Amino acid sequence: MYMYAGMADVAALEGDDRLRAAGDRIWENLVKSKLYLTGGIGAAGGHEGFGREYELPNMTAYNETCASVGMDFWNHRLFLLHGDAKYVDVMERTLYNGLISGVSLKGDTFFYPNPLESNGQHARQEWFGVACCPGNITRFMASVPGYVYAQRGGDTLFVNLYAAGTADVNLGGRTVKVVQETRYPWDGAVRIALTPDRPRAFTVRVRIPGWAREEPVPGGLYRYLDKPAAPPTVKVNGRAVPAISADGYVAIDRTWNAGDTIDLLLPMPVRRIAADDRVEADRQRTALQRGPIVYAAEWPDNPNGQVRNIVLPDGQPLAAAFRRDLLNGVEVITGRAFGLAYDAKGGVTKTEQPFMAIPYATWANRGRGQMAVWLARTDAAAKPTPFPTVATTSVLTHSPSRKNIRAVVDGEDPASSDDPTSYFDWWPTNGCAAGAAPPKATAQEGTRPCSTGEWIEMTFAKPATISETEIYWFDDTGHGGVRVPASWRLLYRDGAQWKPVDAHGDFGVAKDRYNAIRFTPVTTSALRLELTMQPGVSAGVHEWKVK
Repeated sequence: MYMYAGMADVAALEGDDRLRAAGDRIWENLVKSKLYLTGGIGAAGGHEGFGREYELPNMTAYNETCASVGMDFWNHRLFLLHGDAKYVDVMERTLYNGLISGVSLKGDTFFYPNPLESNGQHARQEWFGVACCPGNITRFMASVPGYVYAQRGGDTLFVNLYAAGTADVNLGGRTVKVVQETRYPWDGAVRIALTPDRPRAFTVRVRIPGWAREEPVPGGLYRYLDKPAAPPTVKVNGRAVPAISADGYVAIDRTWNAGDTIDLLLPMPVRRIAADDRVEADRQRTALQRGPIVYAAEWPDNPNGQVRNIVLPDGQPLAAAFRRDLLNGVEVITGRAFGLAYDAKGGVTKTEQPFMAIPYATWANRGRGQMAVWLARTDAAAKPTPFPTVATTSVLTHSPSRKNIRAVVDGEDPASSDDPTSYFDWWPTNGCAAGAAPPKATAQEGTRPCSTGEWIEMTFAKPATISETEIYWFDDTGHGGVRVPASWRLLYRDGAQWKPVDAHGDFGVAKDRYNAIRFTPVTTSALRLELTMQPGVSAGVHEWKVK
């Protein structure tokens, strides 16, 4: 993104048509096949880059915060190069959604990746070993006022973004004071008051956002599912002005006097969005948007802390309301949906329930839990909540790690050992080399030089008689540093002591399947899994079942 921004600058300054055309082709390919609905980019974390066309996974989306900053830099440069509102449309989408999601509401923790779905494994951090994202987002936020307006040739003023505030614009050597009054993005009513230092003729180009012109993003990667919204209106001193031009602006050419006003009204109903059917991750799913804001369902606002099991049929009514008491004040979407869950016999139950969604950018400010931008439209696309078991209802503790331990009892079977959707590991701590002395303890969690042994303890909701456990190991050979362990064992709590189970077989470490171990039945309140890592690599667990 930084290179492409530079390409646009050089193309402009040098009049380089070949470079300009190359940048345009790259942009067209991106917005038509590789752009997330939130404006984020970069499907793959392994190489911090793009995936194939239409490869847009949600839970494993990388969408690095720095890339969103660069995306806005580039689209602003492309606007300056071409003067077309479609670049500002993309810039605004990224800014309000995939960029500011990278920083918490308190401003003190940050996301590197910005996924569109979570099972509780994602949380912002105070700092990173490579801390580009905190610095990039803090400098970008300070620069936002510079993107609101632009001028061309000394006789044209572009109004690109909408935010309450005052600006002094130099237009052909003369000053024009511009004042915006608006609650955008919560409200689509914008009043723009113009005060030139003396009466003069110039053109004001008022941007009509693509989302208000029935175009969620340029290029057709996403489309609205519901009926068209009311059209936008623009008035000057109370009188309507002509329609939108092909470049996304309403051009108002007149002699302006102090006190002249432009009133823009952008209707903001709740809209349902569908993705191109070639985006496999979003088939039979819908996303919600109101104005420029993309919404997400999050665990604190929906029954039982579950959102991946929600089905939101197309016909269900939805409403929007402002909540001053929530997340520093946000517009929320509410309605009725259905929750799916497995019963004791493996069947699926369907229950009508209340539904609520919040702006995507404000998720993960209330702790770890489920989140989803793309919600199932049909039962087949939802993930029913697993039936409670002795494992899924347990309390887990573990040796130091930065990952969310609840992933190992979420009741979801992985597709393979390198399935990146939901797992727990101890990376970057690796196994000690053979014969190495035990490492000294460090005060900071997760920074041990190497490991001689790791553990997970599972404390049951109440004592249970058990005789079998199954472990599905995480192993990302080929693109990561986690492997199956060298060995492991299982212990049970007997009073105040931990005792090894009487195993009927070997403790398996095979990939891509559950490793089951049967043992003489015990009645206990807790189990302890102990493992030894292979030298030089880490270890991890996808799922731990108990019978």
